[in-house]
Amino acid sequence: MMRRCMTGVTLGLLLYAAPVFAQAKAKATTPEIPFDSVPNFFKLPPGLYMGEAVGVATNSKGHIFVFVRSGETRLFEFDQTGTFVKEIGAGSYGFSFAHAVRVDKDDNVWAVDEGTNVVTKFSPEGKILMVLGKRPDPLEQLTLMPGGGQYSGANKPYSFHRQTDIGWDPQGNIFVTDGYGDSRVVKYDKNGRFIKSVGTRGNGPLQFSTPHAMAVDAKGMVYVADRGNSRIVVLDNDLNQKAVYDHVGAPWGVCISGGPHQYLYSSNSFATGNNFDQAPTTGEVYKMELDGTVLGRFGRAGHAFKEFSSIHQMDCRNPDELYVAEITAFRVQKIILRPQIRPTAGK
Repeated sequence: MMRRCMTGVTLGLLLYAAPVFAQAKAKATTPEIPFDSVPNFFKLPPGLYMGEAVGVATNSKGHIFVFVRSGETRLFEFDQTGTFVKEIGAGSYGFSFAHAVRVDKDDNVWAVDEGTNVVTKFSPEGKILMVLGKRPDPLEQLTLMPGGGQYSGANKPYSFHRQTDIGWDPQGNIFVTDGYGDSRVVKYDKNGRFIKSVGTRGNGPLQFSTPHAMAVDAKGMVYVADRGNSRIVVLDNDLNQKAVYDHVGAPWGVCISGGPHQYLYSSNSFATGNNFDQAPTTGEVYKMELDGTVLGRFGRAGHAFKEFSSIHQMDCRNPDELYVAEITAFRVQKIILRPQIRPTAGK
């Protein structure tokens, strides 16, 4: 089951340890959700390739945005049929090493780039509207190459250290998980003015070990995928810790569906390590109520059709239609969940 609050955990055990991802506690008791994957859904023009798919998001029209590392960082837009529409932000100074893409309620597209320490807001047409963070100077950047990196803990209002994801509450306030080098969550107002930040590295209350993804529900609650600690940390709108879900493995990607009844999805991508040169031993996705109750799971590790190879980000605007970006399979799959068959009375 899940833990509702943090209890006496020895901080020093995991403070600087490499992440060790445990098997999901809920797996053995969670029913499987039947699902399909749409074959050959995305149609790229000749000579254009997907690369490492690290980010995926949809807008209100059903268009899909895919953020990839392919020779260079690129952001592609597809229509609702999977047909290529355009590339966004080509040659942007804020693009170096993609990590996540999200779309806000006004269909603006936000690109989170951990290589430049920059978040870029694009209009639906692709015009730059806002920049959060600052790209390191070229000489400084030589020491910040992608990889494990060093813990900074600098906690600066307008600078990031390999930030990972972004979300918004109903008032338009902006939340950023930051990330590999700073282990915190940062809150800004809708205009990008700093409000507050919380978090240090560790495994205690308001501590994180690679806050790798995040999602915000309709009430403004923030769900942080604390990957290195194999848990989801739930914060209220003022960034006070309210709950911890530690029963669904290591959350690489999380998303919250739209509609009046929202669901939380979390991907468990590895079980015993964080090395991309090893075959993943887990690959399932968990569907939950927002209180952490597990409703079902789907998928398994692998590179074949309907298998998942290191899901890095998910989109679940429609709770029965998901897009999953797989970093080690160079693809995005469109997933259709089929209704779960529940036993009838007396049978």
